[in-house]
Amino acid sequence: MQAMSSYPRLGGALAAIVLLVAACGGSTATTAPSKAPVASAATASQSTSSTAPSVAASAAPSTAASTAPSAEASAGASTQPSAEASTEASSGPAESPSSTPFPEPVKACAGGGTGGTLTGTLTLWHSYGSGAGTEVNALNQALGVVCAENPGLVLNVVGLNFNDLFNVYQQQAADGSPDLFIAPNDSMYKLAEVPVVQNVKDSVDASKFTDLAIKGSSYTTTTGEEGIWQVPESLKAVALYYNKDNVATPPATTDDLMTAVTGGAKLGLFGGANGLYHNFGWWGAFGGKLMDDSGKCVADQGGVSDAFKYLQDLQTAGAKFYPDYSNMAADFKEGKIDMIVDGPWAAGGYVESIKNLGVAPMPKGPSGPALPLTGVDGYNINPYGPNAQLATDFANRMVQPDIEKIYADVAYHIPAAKDVPASSNDVSAQFADAVQKGYLRPQTPALDNFWGNFGNAMSQVLDEGADPTTAVADACSAMNSANNL
Repeated sequence: MQAMSSYPRLGGALAAIVLLVAACGGSTATTAPSKAPVASAATASQSTSSTAPSVAASAAPSTAASTAPSAEASAGASTQPSAEASTEASSGPAESPSSTPFPEPVKACAGGGTGGTLTGTLTLWHSYGSGAGTEVNALNQALGVVCAENPGLVLNVVGLNFNDLFNVYQQQAADGSPDLFIAPNDSMYKLAEVPVVQNVKDSVDASKFTDLAIKGSSYTTTTGEEGIWQVPESLKAVALYYNKDNVATPPATTDDLMTAVTGGAKLGLFGGANGLYHNFGWWGAFGGKLMDDSGKCVADQGGVSDAFKYLQDLQTAGAKFYPDYSNMAADFKEGKIDMIVDGPWAAGGYVESIKNLGVAPMPKGPSGPALPLTGVDGYNINPYGPNAQLATDFANRMVQPDIEKIYADVAYHIPAAKDVPASSNDVSAQFADAVQKGYLRPQTPALDNFWGNFGNAMSQVLDEGADPTTAVADACSAMNSANNL
């Protein structure tokens, strides 16, 4: 976020791209994305650049300029710096991109056989190596199933740091590479406006997905095109992690949490401007609302300043607000703090470190439940790829119940699909409940001017002791001014 961290320039960011392609039986490795759009070998003979819009020159908002943090803003249960932690397009914490290799290579489909329903060549991008490693493991298991079913499918898999993915995709999409990528819906509406993602409304059976998953994958463009712009894979929102050895019963209300902290319970929260995403849920607990239906900020009309004052009081009572996400995660894993607020993407590291790990929804407040932002991960199809229909078919296979269960069991994903068998791990089940209680991340350009202004306001309140009412009023006014409202 420009107001919250210094965003790496594209050239420097590309140096941090991690590329891992492993073929099952000798599939051709995919080359690393280049800085400038370059047609892939698959599209060299049928370049779409004559008809595809120039992403860089598009009048639509650039994802690179986005200030919207992602749920993965902390990806961080990993010990490596989180790639998700520094992207302007999708993340809050100001960590450096990681050049650490992914936890293990990602399998690809070698092709060369016959049979199955998916035949042809695809390139898939992902950023799973930026997290705790469990998502890479889940992807490997899922592809083991899908590759075996489809011996005629050649699938090349490219891993990028999360803070590079949207930038690099915009540079290359119009030239047909990759065929698809998986990412949160943070920048979905921006890509739809260009457009450089496929409207898959007619290719997705909405009845097979949860309402939240479809709503979070839907957007109506400024030209009036209603669409579903990604094949939904999973949902995510933050919740309260706690160490059961030290916290027998998780606080159910904000009063309970305050009492626990006052009594000596060690609470760690991601603070400063970069912690806005993690702390957004407190707004709903105190009756606060960000925007009305027109996109106008109404946070100054009550509730939000109460939430900020509550956080200020928690800090006075002994809660520790960490300006650096990785330090918070490390202290929780080492037993130095008892409770934190974080998302399911970090669960793998916590499960490994904390024997008796618990997850509960953020405590409800005097005005109702906490409402953390609920995001939706999905497969984004490149409409300029040579095999857009095959990519869509592949994405639909990757979100069927058997594959969704793999991700729930191994990577703590909350399935977007219905009728997925119950997960074998308790953390996924607990997060599924927390996600349903969240506030669906808005798909609107007005949100871009929220992150920087309110991140600064939260930093002023927690770091400088500013008056919450004044800080919220100033941030709301600045947001409306930036949005010409």
